Amino acid sequence: MWRIWTLFDPRRTLVALFTFLFALALVIHFILLSTDRFNWLEGPAKGKVAAGQMSSMPAAVTAPKQ
Repeated sequence: MWRIWTLFDPRRTLVALFTFLFALALVIHFILLSTDRFNWLEGPAKGKVAAGQMSSMPAAVTAPKQ
C-alpha cells in the first residue's frame, strides 16, 4: 500500500478526493430538493398529498358526529 503513495502525492490526492465527494454530495442533495417527496425545505405539495390522503380515508375515521 505504501508504494501507491510513492506514485501519488497524498495531499493532492486527498484534496481531490474530498472535493469530488463534496461536489457529489451537493449534486445528490439538489436532486433530492427538486423532488416533492424529499424536499425538506418546502415540504410536499399540499394539493396532491391532501387529495391523496382524503380519498384513501374510510368514512368511519372522519370527525365524530355530535
